[in-house]
Amino acid sequence: MAKIQKRYVCQSCGSVSHRWQGQCADCSAWNTLVEEAAASATPFAAKHNLQGGGRMILMSGLDAEVALPERMTTGIAEFDRALGGGFVEASATLIGGDPGIGKSTLLLQAAARMAMQGKTVAYVSGEEAADQVRLRARRLGLGGAPVQLASATSTRDILTTLSAGTPPDLLIIDSIQTMHSDLIEGAPGTVSQVRASSQELIRFAKERGTALVLVGHVTKDGSIAGPRVLEHMVDTVLAFEGERSHQYRILRAIKNRFGGTDEIGVFSMQTEGLAEVGNPSALFLTQRDEGVTGATVFPALEGTRPVLVEIQALVVRLASGATPRRAVVGWDSGRLAMILAVLEARCGLSFSTAEVYLNIAGGYRVQDPAADLAVAAALISALSERPVPADSVAFGEVALSGEVRPVAHGPLRLKEAGKLGFERAMVPIAMAKDDGPLRLSGFRTLGQFVDHMMGRG
Repeated sequence: MAKIQKRYVCQSCGSVSHRWQGQCADCSAWNTLVEEAAASATPFAAKHNLQGGGRMILMSGLDAEVALPERMTTGIAEFDRALGGGFVEASATLIGGDPGIGKSTLLLQAAARMAMQGKTVAYVSGEEAADQVRLRARRLGLGGAPVQLASATSTRDILTTLSAGTPPDLLIIDSIQTMHSDLIEGAPGTVSQVRASSQELIRFAKERGTALVLVGHVTKDGSIAGPRVLEHMVDTVLAFEGERSHQYRILRAIKNRFGGTDEIGVFSMQTEGLAEVGNPSALFLTQRDEGVTGATVFPALEGTRPVLVEIQALVVRLASGATPRRAVVGWDSGRLAMILAVLEARCGLSFSTAEVYLNIAGGYRVQDPAADLAVAAALISALSERPVPADSVAFGEVALSGEVRPVAHGPLRLKEAGKLGFERAMVPIAMAKDDGPLRLSGFRTLGQFVDHMMGRG
């Protein structure tokens, strides 16, 4: 049986001592140690008890006054939109993307513009020599920007240099996988090195009020390489998406402690660098002089920004006995299977003997459930060889029962479609009460929508 030990607890700070003394060793208060009966415990449990011996922390209510964080705009409107208005002082931002997608180019452009606005900017490259970064800056027409440039991989050397003078307003580390901390063993890029280097850099940013930007590599499946805790340590996580074979790039906010998530910034890769795209819908819509079967326009929503994309479908009849194929690009294949099942079970359309191909034009990826009705319209048009009117859009969520359900931000989607010259919209019946900028056709079930598409009513 474990021996019962006496303990003396300070009534001022809660410190625990195993013998009485006149003055508390932690808070220096006199005559505050009072003997309390301690429960039976092993020496190991008593040594590792964390319910005493610590410092008292200050607790405050939710109604306490707090100032809104000040933003540092980059001068690139699309970049600021994805950040929620710009960089926040003493914040950490992680940006990831495929190799060659344009992460370093975008950050160099943002760093140069902020430096020309009077901000102090430090750019540390661990992958390229300083001369290589200078050559890229000249190619982008930014060679005269007062950006402090260095090429280093030692976290200790970087922090020692930055601590010697006035801390910069913006610090860019390209990339965190090349940084090395001499406090632990391991090569750069390992889990332990990435975690240790990030922790030291984030601590410096929080203490000195510097906005920190970490560039991260990605794995084969598109997730940021390194420990998952890295995404929890930073305040903002941005994903730079796009195909190198396509012209456009999308900067998407995945996490943002100082703003909303799912905001996007759209860029176009030009000879002089990444250019902003003020009207991203123009990138994803094709010009059609005449009706084309299997194509419909869907007003997607990215954060607070509506983006019109074209959904294309192709249905190919097969000989009996052949196994039909389902190919999807830019949408969830499981959701396509669900829409096909509802069309067969609830509407009497047969896709079991046909190959189905679905594509989102321009390489765009759609995750909005409101695309269900637009996908169904493209599939019905391809099957019946009846083109969808070129001046109409469609959106709505389709349930397994065949019901067409309303979706969020319908007026915002309709307003964007009206600005681009569309005149009609096919929507759920609950959203067809007021036409607004477009003439609306409401549908309660997918069966009614099929009758409308097939010209039955």
